[in-house]
Amino acid sequence: MLVDQRKRSTLMMVTTLLLLLFIVGCSNKESGSPSSSAAGDQAASAKSITMSWPRDIGTMNPHTYNPSQLFAQSMIYEPLVSYQKDGKLEPALAESWTISDDGKVYTFKLRQGVKFSDGTPFNAEIVKKNFDSIMKNKKTHSWLGIVGVLDKTEVVDDHTFRMTLTEPYYPVLQDLSVVRPFRFLGAAGFPDDGDTSKGIKEPVGTGPWMLAEYKQDEYAVFKRNPNYWGTAPALDQITVKIIPDAETRVLAFEKGDLDLIYGEGVISLDAFQQLRDNDKYVSELSDPVGTRDLLLNSSNPKLSDVRVRMALQQGFNKKAMVEGITLGLEEPADTALSKNYPYTNVDLKPIEYNVEQSKALLDEAGWKLPAGGTVREKDGQKLEFELIFDKTDPIQKAMGETIQAEWGELGVKVNLTGLELTVQIKRLKANDFDLYFWYNYGAPYDPHSFINVVASSGFGISETLSALPMKKELDEEVHAALSSTDEKKRQELYTSILTTLQEQSAIVPISYIKKTAVYQKKIAKFVFPANRDENPFVGMQLSNP
Repeated sequence: MLVDQRKRSTLMMVTTLLLLLFIVGCSNKESGSPSSSAAGDQAASAKSITMSWPRDIGTMNPHTYNPSQLFAQSMIYEPLVSYQKDGKLEPALAESWTISDDGKVYTFKLRQGVKFSDGTPFNAEIVKKNFDSIMKNKKTHSWLGIVGVLDKTEVVDDHTFRMTLTEPYYPVLQDLSVVRPFRFLGAAGFPDDGDTSKGIKEPVGTGPWMLAEYKQDEYAVFKRNPNYWGTAPALDQITVKIIPDAETRVLAFEKGDLDLIYGEGVISLDAFQQLRDNDKYVSELSDPVGTRDLLLNSSNPKLSDVRVRMALQQGFNKKAMVEGITLGLEEPADTALSKNYPYTNVDLKPIEYNVEQSKALLDEAGWKLPAGGTVREKDGQKLEFELIFDKTDPIQKAMGETIQAEWGELGVKVNLTGLELTVQIKRLKANDFDLYFWYNYGAPYDPHSFINVVASSGFGISETLSALPMKKELDEEVHAALSSTDEKKRQELYTSILTTLQEQSAIVPISYIKKTAVYQKKIAKFVFPANRDENPFVGMQLSNP
């Protein structure tokens, strides 16, 4: 009897416990929010932050491009070489490397003791497996210089990996430091045929973070990788909320639903300035991460004359335009590349605003203003151009309208055409434009990627410069710089290339773009990454609760 009572009592307790667990489980599932699992305990939530992003993080395939978002890929996957401030290259998954005297053989000593997030070892075999998968789709990655010169890869031993080039190419290490495609997926993530271009099984990396929870177009939760080989992050968890609308993003931040808003163009400059003026928050501006340029297509006969291009560059008040439109958050640019890249700290003569000089140059080039007319003419043609811009970019539109008005005072007619970004890019590559807003690539891609597109067809920039009388010599200098193994000679070549581009005025620098960050005061330390595409969580610290 007593035994039966005990059995019944025990059964009731077990049943009650299971019922409670079921209710809690249903409650968690019904919430549909990352906070249900993300904020499971007080300690974890104290070391977590929530940020926003305008679009879904994507498939997290390290070897493919859109829709995967660069910042998120860099949380999971790591490179052999890390790009740091002032262009310094530091060991990452490779602890050291040697380069042959002819600049064609690179031998990497891999860091020992590194594991992927699933506990499997990182070694030369998996490095080669990743390289092989990337090079199976060489055409997809041809924009990166190393892909065009990579001849073979080999496993020397478990922790030594070697690659051989067909010819010297000095930016190999910079190309290996970019966020994609040369980062490393664990064996468990590979499809059965080894071709990652078709997708991956799961995002397995060596980085400090793992994707723990994900709901497409809503949120992604990243937690610390327990197998991470490096210094563990101060944060336990990062939640990324997908908020496409910039105004909604600001409202969420002001309500306290977000701890961080970070990136380029993620909120309007007006909103950033308002948040910056509020003592409740902390705001930061990065060093220049890129240059906003205006391309003047020299293949257009009207723009083939350097006097016309120079007149147009001198004919608008860049400083007033940039300060007015960007509220002083961007700096007026005097050169196509800012001086915080390797080889770019070159003294180039700025092209100063000078309306009278501009008019004189147009007169000298034969473009005269007819009596009673408003547009200059030459040989029966009007000095008229189309400026195409991204119709979703308010800064491009405002700058286009300013240029239109100021050049109108010179007797130059500008017609503005707003396009979808994809159409705008197609017209650039097809060389189907007169005037075009363009941005360089930033670190770690520049300056080598910048001069590469100056000389390489298919990107639109080389074609823009095609009527320059010294174009052939310019291309030869670019090739010599990229293949040079002599540091001093390389600097001389960069100086010559950048000087020629400055003097020819086909790439008109407008402003230096900066990243913005606004965060709640619970974040005690924030540092912008040196690599434009990396995530901002390395070294981030929280204040004591």
